[in-house]
Amino acid sequence: MPRQKVRRPWFDYLVYLFVRTIVSIAQMLTIEQSYALADFAACIIYRVNARHRKVGCDNLELAFGDRYTPAERDRIVREVYRHFCRMLMEILHTPRRMHLTNYRRYIELVGHEPILDQLITGGRPMIFLSGHYGNWELAGYVFGLFGFPTVSVARTLDNPYLDRYLRTFRERTGQSLIPKSGGFDQMEEVLRSGRVLSFLADQAAGQRGLYVDFFGRPASTHKAIALLAIEHRAPVVVGVARRIGPGFRYEIRCEDIIDPADLTGTTDDVRLLTQRFTSALERLIRQDPTQYLWLHRRWKHQPKAKAARTPALVADSRGDEQPS
Repeated sequence: MPRQKVRRPWFDYLVYLFVRTIVSIAQMLTIEQSYALADFAACIIYRVNARHRKVGCDNLELAFGDRYTPAERDRIVREVYRHFCRMLMEILHTPRRMHLTNYRRYIELVGHEPILDQLITGGRPMIFLSGHYGNWELAGYVFGLFGFPTVSVARTLDNPYLDRYLRTFRERTGQSLIPKSGGFDQMEEVLRSGRVLSFLADQAAGQRGLYVDFFGRPASTHKAIALLAIEHRAPVVVGVARRIGPGFRYEIRCEDIIDPADLTGTTDDVRLLTQRFTSALERLIRQDPTQYLWLHRRWKHQPKAKAARTPALVADSRGDEQPS
């Protein structure tokens, strides 16, 4: 049994104070100065974080084969670090910069007419899905601006001080949070009440997850999303906030809307729905691989090979071998 890591409250609090200091400094800078700081940080992290740098290059090879040379994969991983450091700066600036009167300066909505119609008429729950691509915090903030706050499912941070701070920050941007572990009853309550539940649906679900195709190979995926959608008849909206820059400029795109009523009504619906939203995320990622978090081992788990079943042989009374 693995040993549980012992938390040190004093160390957790020091980390929290350090993060608050960095946040305060970043918020005093202009967005251009913040980008310069982000680019510098990305360069340092890329150089010192050799383990995740290798994970990123390995994942790109698994996903795209020989489409990219090793040098090109390395360049993409560099851009991944740069994009996500810039994204963190944008998250810090968003509540102060973006408002209902000026959001068009920063974002463009693509394919959202049926979603907004459903939200305005109300009465039916919805599930929003995205992945670790682009700026996944931005869509939740924008829908909060429009008066349709989402309830997001997220992992609780190990550092309790940082977890409370992040929760407060997200709630200021129009979201509320449900813990990923142990929050299933709360998720059902959100859908029963006809509200919007959001997930990041691209993380590995462990050896016992549901395996669907992602970039041409099996990927362990959480099936709870499909189960919730089918049980509560909630349409699943797959989309991302993709940088179309330069600078703080994004496209919030709806890639697919999956209505459980359109499925087969069989036991295979969970797999069909899970594969469909996974394929939609893949299409979005292919548009610009530099905006996807390749540093996570998405294909860490693979289906266990089934052992070949060889009939046991027994000798009959004459000494001949027959299958039992």
